[in-house]
Amino acid sequence: MFDIPPMQIDPRGLPPPIMASEPGSFAHHTIQIRVPAIIRETVALNEFPTDMNNALEGLAREVESGTVQLLREDTPDRAFWQEAWRHYAGRPWIEAPWYLAESYAYRRILEATRYFQPGLWQGFDPFRVKKLTEVEPGVAPRLVDATLRDLPAGLRERFETLLYASLWGNRIDLSYAVSAQVGRAARPEDERANLLVDDAGRVWDFMREHPHCRVAILADNSGTELLMDLALADFLLTSGLAAQIELHLKPQPFFVSDAMLSDVEAGVAALARGDEKARALSRRLHAHVTDGLLRLTSHWFYTTCLFYFQLPNDLRAHLSAADLAIVKGDANYRRLLGDAHWPPTMPFERATSYFPSPFVALRALKAEIITGLRQGQAEQLQTQDPQWRVNGKRGVVQARF
Repeated sequence: MFDIPPMQIDPRGLPPPIMASEPGSFAHHTIQIRVPAIIRETVALNEFPTDMNNALEGLAREVESGTVQLLREDTPDRAFWQEAWRHYAGRPWIEAPWYLAESYAYRRILEATRYFQPGLWQGFDPFRVKKLTEVEPGVAPRLVDATLRDLPAGLRERFETLLYASLWGNRIDLSYAVSAQVGRAARPEDERANLLVDDAGRVWDFMREHPHCRVAILADNSGTELLMDLALADFLLTSGLAAQIELHLKPQPFFVSDAMLSDVEAGVAALARGDEKARALSRRLHAHVTDGLLRLTSHWFYTTCLFYFQLPNDLRAHLSAADLAIVKGDANYRRLLGDAHWPPTMPFERATSYFPSPFVALRALKAEIITGLRQGQAEQLQTQDPQWRVNGKRGVVQARF
C-alpha cells in the first residue's frame, strides 16, 4: 500500500509532461491562481479554528510564491509523497509537473484541516459545504428528473441520451465553474456539434455484443455528474445491458468536488426529495445496492499523483475483471495519458493500449491535453476558439476496445 508501482509502459515513449511553469497555460493559471483561490474559499466556507485557517493561508502563500514543503504529519502515505516529490521539494511549485502539483495541493489541504488526525476534524470533508449546494432538490436532482422525463422510446436512443448526460455532467466541476460560461444546450443535437470525437455508437455495439456484462464506472465529480452517472448505471442494469456495476469512488476529498461514498449517499438522499422520476430513481438505486447489482468501491490509488499506467497490481487485476470500464472526467483523462503534451492526432487507442480492460472515456475538455483528433481539426478549433482545450464547451466519447 502507498508504493509507487513500476510503469506498465516504456516512459521513453511519453511526450514531455505538462508543466505548471508554462507561460500563459491553464496549468500555470491553475497553480498560481486557481489553487490558492480554492484554498482561501475553503477557509471562507468553513468555521475552522484560527490555527487551521492560518495553516491554510500559509499553504496558499506557499503555492503562490513559496517552495514546496513535504508532509509533516505521521500518516501511512507520508513516505509515498516524499518519494513522489523528491526531485521537486524545496523548489517553487510552478517548477513541478502540473498533475503532481495539483494533486499534492489537495493532499496538503487535508493536512492543514487535520483530516487524518484524531479529534474533532478527523474525516471532515473541507469541501462538503460547497458540494451540498449542488445536491439541493432544486438543482442536480431536478436536472436528472428532466433528463429521465424526456428519454426517447428506443433502447439505443435512451442509452445514448444517458451516456451524453453523463458526459456533459462533467462540465459541472466545483473547482472550475465552466458550466456558468458554457451553459446547457436547448437541444441534444446542439451538443453533438460540440463532440470532437463520438464513439457512442461503438460503445452501443460493444454492449449489445456483450450482454449482461460487468461494468466499472470510474467516477469523477459529485453532484450533477455523479447523479447522471447513477442514472446511466440504473439504465444499464434495468435494461439488462449490464449484470453488475462497480462505481469507483475517491477514498478521501480530492479536487474539491470529486465523488466519495458520502457524496453518493448525499446524492441519493437528494433524489429521494426530488420530483417523481428522481424519487423513483432513488428507490431503484437503493434496491440495486441491496441486491448487490451496484457495488461501491474505492482504492488509495485514486487520490494520488499516479497515472493509470502505474496501477497497483490489486487494482489492475480488479479492473481487468470488468468487461467495460467507463472512465469519467477530465482528471481521469489526464491520468490515462500521463498529463503529457501528446500530438492531437495521436490515436487514442495507441496512447492507452496498456489499460487492462476495454473502456470508454467521457470527458468535457478542461485541460490542455487531447488525442484522437483528425488531421487539421485542432488547428481549425484554435482559429474558431483559442480556449477550446480548457473552457469545457467541447467533449469526447473515446473508446478503446
